[in-house]
Amino acid sequence: MKTELPGLTLAELTDLMKRMGFPAFRAKQLIKYLHEGADFADMPLLPKEMRGRLAEECEANTVTIHKEFPSADGGAKYLYALRDGSIIEGVRMRYSYGDTLCLSTQVGCRMGCAFCASTLDGLARNLTAGEMAGQIACQKQPVGNVVLMGSGEPFDNYDEVVRFLRVIHEPLGLNISMRRVSLSTCGLVPQMLRFAEEGLNVTLAVSLHAPNDDLRKTIMPIAEVYGVADIIRASRVYFNKSGRRIIFEYALIKDVNDSDACAAELAILLHGNHPAKSPGSPTKPQFWRGGSTDLSGTPGMPCHVNLIPLNGIPERSLAGSSKNRVRAFESKLTELGISATVRRSLADDVAGACGQLRRANL
Repeated sequence: MKTELPGLTLAELTDLMKRMGFPAFRAKQLIKYLHEGADFADMPLLPKEMRGRLAEECEANTVTIHKEFPSADGGAKYLYALRDGSIIEGVRMRYSYGDTLCLSTQVGCRMGCAFCASTLDGLARNLTAGEMAGQIACQKQPVGNVVLMGSGEPFDNYDEVVRFLRVIHEPLGLNISMRRVSLSTCGLVPQMLRFAEEGLNVTLAVSLHAPNDDLRKTIMPIAEVYGVADIIRASRVYFNKSGRRIIFEYALIKDVNDSDACAAELAILLHGNHPAKSPGSPTKPQFWRGGSTDLSGTPGMPCHVNLIPLNGIPERSLAGSSKNRVRAFESKLTELGISATVRRSLADDVAGACGQLRRANL
């Protein structure tokens, strides 16, 4: 099997050059080429003999853009072709401060969330670090920010995702600051705690989508394994280690999780003890469920709630909340002292919005 060079750090490329009998300084030239998306034939600073040897034993391009779907908002959805014929999807989102690339970490997903297209056909396989980096390298324009929010659960592919983050941080490569990276997880608690020790300090975006375990279990199978209290505690550990504010993602589903009662319960959950309240009001309202979601005595943490009006997919009957209900939910959270905004839907005209990315095969 050939060695995927885009998934190697500079130190690993240097060791490889030495083992292949090439000067160590060639690694610095090679890493620049790799993260510009160049193939071996397009690396003129490398001797011809070296390029031929590398082509025989290694891979430079792990991902190619199979098809591009421009969006009316200025961004685009991409179908990426992998070496094995798999197709994954990603999205370039255009903002005033620069472009953000949403990339995939797995071919499909096994988490089974009821509102997501990525999991419809299950998990085919994990992506390698080189395939993740390749989604950036094949872009024609610079990428300022990266979000691991495409197909797959990043922490279900833990080792390769951590390797990818270290690779894109290489100063001579993509040189992407960890402060420009967001990683989304549905709440794999052991991996969250392990990741807190890595020192990578990316923004952690936790897909919560419900304020209690009973409701969360109806839309997210992972809730049968990890309760919201454990997820909140793990988020707190990550904040304490990284100093980075936690983002909680909340997809608003009509008549499922979008009531004022859900908003108030979410505020209690995130505050730790109780939300801001007027004198004489009860500490916990009547809908408080207690049990595994009882975090009395647990301090809150700097956090923000990203409200996402659910983007529909044909295979599911779930519908997004109305604009009025979305705004009411946001207002309720704000009233209770929780920082919250409604995420702007991008690339929805090309089925590239949150929850709509899929896997396929050529």
